[in-house]
Amino acid sequence: MTTQPMLHWQETGEGQSARWQSEKGLPPPKQIEVVDDRISADAAYRLACEGTALLWRGDFQNAKLLLQAMARRIDKKKPLSKTSHKPPQTLSPAEMFHRHRLAQSQRARILEKLLIPFDTDHRIPLRRAPDVHAACLEAYGAYDEPYVAPLRELLGLIGAHEWRKKGIAIPALDITIHPHYGVFAPIRNEYIPLLLQAPPPKPLAVHSVAFDIGTGTGVLAVALALRGVRRIIATDTESRAIDCARDNLTRLQLSSGVELQQTDLFPSGQAALIVCNPPWIPARPSSPLEHAIFDPDSRMLRGFLHGLHEHLLPEGEGWLILSDFAEHLGLRTRDELFAMIDEAGLRVLGKVDTKPVHPRASDSTDSLHTVRAAETTSLWRLAVK
Repeated sequence: MTTQPMLHWQETGEGQSARWQSEKGLPPPKQIEVVDDRISADAAYRLACEGTALLWRGDFQNAKLLLQAMARRIDKKKPLSKTSHKPPQTLSPAEMFHRHRLAQSQRARILEKLLIPFDTDHRIPLRRAPDVHAACLEAYGAYDEPYVAPLRELLGLIGAHEWRKKGIAIPALDITIHPHYGVFAPIRNEYIPLLLQAPPPKPLAVHSVAFDIGTGTGVLAVALALRGVRRIIATDTESRAIDCARDNLTRLQLSSGVELQQTDLFPSGQAALIVCNPPWIPARPSSPLEHAIFDPDSRMLRGFLHGLHEHLLPEGEGWLILSDFAEHLGLRTRDELFAMIDEAGLRVLGKVDTKPVHPRASDSTDSLHTVRAAETTSLWRLAVK
């Protein structure tokens, strides 16, 4: 964290500075006003909208209340894109999606203006501040100097810490997966039964080796191990994901059969089965944490498809887990997906489907409800032509 930039501000007539921490990689705010419990929610909201960051010196719990009050003002206003003044009912799914993302980005930009100071060892020097040392240590690592971070980011760290402690139930496997901060949590895991239903490729009976590309929490590697695959190589580009997968495999006593490698897509060698659950939406992420959801120009999807030809054993299969959410949004067509598969020298052996069961799929007030309700997630069984 010592490479983080410095934040500078004036307080009680003197220049002050501290390290700036932003997991999204945001630059340090240039305009900072020191505030406390006396500031009103309207004044705080106005300053944040104008681009002024608010360094909090009051009661910590009041800062949380202020953040909630600012959020209510944003949601009430519902800012729209300056480039589109169409009423919602006339927007295409793609336009609705982009408007939704823009509104979320604007919301985050305002709420991230409320800043919290930290002393050394992740201590917060505010009244009624909680002990966040463990949550910050998991995300930021050890730290021996003061720093400043958005309160909104801190609350995300605390939530991630609780998830890591409690874990997420995976009913199809009768296990619990513990996600680490910055690793995509398998809250939606309706696709896991697909991995259990698909018939195994023939060579797996003789060469019981599988690759899990982009392992994340390691949940697919766990599923393969519980299906009886003897040797699994699970890869990911992020060290956080490798650490998370190792933690989950150790908890489940499956480490001996799974090798973890930090690499881009494929390990060396070949396997009878290669599985991948790439980001489902071909759009640009707005933060590092969104890389598990958004895949610009379908880079990971294309890389997985094109790598199968080299890394599959004869008669082996590649299992692609992919939602058609992007197709319903108009961001990718089914014909384009088939073209990618064909260009990679692959053929489709079959697929199995499932429908979403998460709450947002049945929330009629969601602006993307129609798309979410129509979504299908599939496991595509692919083979070399």
